[in-house]
Amino acid sequence: MPVPFPLFGRGSKEKAAGPVEWFIVGLGNPGQKYIDTRHNAGWHLLDTIVRDQPHFRFNENRNKALIARGELAGVRVALIKPQTFMNLSGEAVAPLARFYRVAPEHILVAFDDVDLPTATLRLRPKGGAGGHKGMRSIIQHLGTEEFPRLRLGIGRPSGQMPVEAYVLQKFKPDEWEAMRVTYERGVEAVKAVLTTGLEYAMNQFNGKE
Repeated sequence: MPVPFPLFGRGSKEKAAGPVEWFIVGLGNPGQKYIDTRHNAGWHLLDTIVRDQPHFRFNENRNKALIARGELAGVRVALIKPQTFMNLSGEAVAPLARFYRVAPEHILVAFDDVDLPTATLRLRPKGGAGGHKGMRSIIQHLGTEEFPRLRLGIGRPSGQMPVEAYVLQKFKPDEWEAMRVTYERGVEAVKAVLTTGLEYAMNQFNGKE
């Protein structure tokens, strides 16, 4: 059952960190064998941010996550890579949100989505897990579905391949090149959310490949 999401409060024994206005969470699995897999699309998006914004470094390890803090488009953000494996992502995200005093509406989660064609993206203000176990875990631990998300399309498997096996495969070369472009567009979409708001960003990026 979902639990209410209390912000960092008076009763806590843990001291809050410095100011962070937004979380950009990328979902994925830790480990060398998962690096280039479809299920790690959220991590790939964060890696694209770091590539283009060299002041970000994943040099902080806290509450089962790697963290890179800095400014993106003039906004103080923390890039979050949960290290829990996908199905337990909420165990990292929720405690960090409380520690940094970031409310759910300022937690933008990027994740792979088999219900979208490969190399497409969609911004959404809220919603259910849609069968994605990482999102299900975050919803459970935050106690709400009302947080924004960036869905990164990876397509569905052909034939009889189970989805669970498909998402753990590496992108094919042509898919990878298409996804690189999508990640770059995704970074621009994230910047738009931070600077102009979610509604404007949705109008600007959704459905425009």
